[in-house]
Amino acid sequence: MTDDPFVTHRSLLFTVAYEMLGSAADAEDVVQETWLRWADVDRAEVRDPRAYLVRIVTRQALNRLRTLARRREEYIGEWLPEPLPTSPDVAEDVELAESVSIAMLTVLETLAPAERAVFVLREVFDLPYADIAAAVDKTPAAVRQIAHRAREHVAARRPRVQVDRAEHQKVVDRFLAALRTGDLQALLDVLAPDVVLVADGGGEVAAVRRPVVGRDRVATLLSRFRTIAPDAMVGTVWLNGSPAGRIDLDGELDTAVSLVVADGRITRIYAIRNPHKLARLDEETTLSR
Repeated sequence: MTDDPFVTHRSLLFTVAYEMLGSAADAEDVVQETWLRWADVDRAEVRDPRAYLVRIVTRQALNRLRTLARRREEYIGEWLPEPLPTSPDVAEDVELAESVSIAMLTVLETLAPAERAVFVLREVFDLPYADIAAAVDKTPAAVRQIAHRAREHVAARRPRVQVDRAEHQKVVDRFLAALRTGDLQALLDVLAPDVVLVADGGGEVAAVRRPVVGRDRVATLLSRFRTIAPDAMVGTVWLNGSPAGRIDLDGELDTAVSLVVADGRITRIYAIRNPHKLARLDEETTLSR
């Protein structure tokens, strides 16, 4: 039934879980677990269904985060979040778009589970401290301290983002054109001097195991792409709230490329190649807060 609060808030619950886990597959599992718990609740006892549902999804996501920690420690190479195709509408909410960007989700991965939950609920969804305290089983005073610590941690690590959409799109287009042609000079021109390239193959496909740092090294590496994969198709897609790249080989999706732009140049390149993380790339996801 459409007036069920779970149905009404489903995209919000998915967004909370995804921001906490960086994995759409795990977020879907957590939302499903939330539905099962909600089905057993006496609705007459629930004063604020939205807050109640967010509390359930947060607790389930925290449980899942703790079980994922071991798996991620054993992950082969760099771990990057699972990219999601989004409509350009997500970019209209600048704060939401930044919070679900691959760059931000990668930074959130460096937080402890409770810090990540508090940061997401406070900074992205603007929940009152009392509601967050109930979700993470801590006092409001403790939550305030955690929020302060998490904000400082994120501020020190988040890449500076260029928020002008037209500029971002233009730089992404220039980069993808240079990648298509293998033009070394064009790559050098569009990359920032301290650009960092991170690739995630998960041990399933070939990918650099450690970040590649510096314009010359990154441009040289990328200029070989056209030689290695002459028939690859390089296109533009919207991923996680901003323009990004999609590479297809032999008619199959091969790589999702998320880019951070600042001052007209690319400062970060996230190349996601693990096929398990590309399963949802043909299906637009609704994110909301």
